[in-house]
Amino acid sequence: MKLISWNVNGLRACVKKGFFDFFTAADCDALCLQETKMQPGQADIDTPGYLQYWNSAEKRGYSGTAIFTRREPLCATYDIGDSDHVGEGRCITLEYPEFYLVTVYTPNAQDGLARLPYRMAWEDAFRSYLKSLDGRKPVVVCGDMNVAHQEIDLKNPKTNRGNAGFSDEERAKMTELLSAGFTDTFRWLYPDAAGAYSWWSYRFHARENNAGWRIDYFLVSDRLRDRVAGASILSDVYGSDHCPVCLELRD
Repeated sequence: MKLISWNVNGLRACVKKGFFDFFTAADCDALCLQETKMQPGQADIDTPGYLQYWNSAEKRGYSGTAIFTRREPLCATYDIGDSDHVGEGRCITLEYPEFYLVTVYTPNAQDGLARLPYRMAWEDAFRSYLKSLDGRKPVVVCGDMNVAHQEIDLKNPKTNRGNAGFSDEERAKMTELLSAGFTDTFRWLYPDAAGAYSWWSYRFHARENNAGWRIDYFLVSDRLRDRVAGASILSDVYGSDHCPVCLELRD
């Protein structure tokens, strides 16, 4: 099973930059999107052979997630079961017979860590949500988790320490999530791979210089680790300030 996750930074804009060419060529079983920035009726997003699931933000042009899947799930649920974290379209869960597939767009702590308190509350609620799912069957969770976990996960760790996405608090929450029974699939397969990033600023020729951050993930329940056949970062795919990431699972 081939799964892809991509923060498209506005799906309507990404469509004009080759989104459908990539989607057709990728030939994946499910494509999970973050930061769609649209309601499903705002553009013609035709995906023959794929069912579509959308969770759009109440605020137009903001946030939002979607999953396009070949396999019909048993059910689809939206958000994370906590009334304090609704309205921004940040999570979709599809239940399959053998596992849950979750896509997430984690809130950004913002400049000066202005939204860090909300981010910390989100992290606790999201971890609790994933643990509740994991208590029933294994979980595959993917998306823009807005944190570079370790120094190896960004180009300039020393100058970025304390900034949004690389604060001690956010990194500790990722550690806590992984310690709750989840595996970072890319880092599990490639523990020493440096220069492997999924997001680059549009400024300062960051992508050209590969001055990036790895903030897009596929995590799996620890007991799914042995089914991981591959985890990759598709850094040659353009159309957003993020590139897609891919997970391949053995049957």
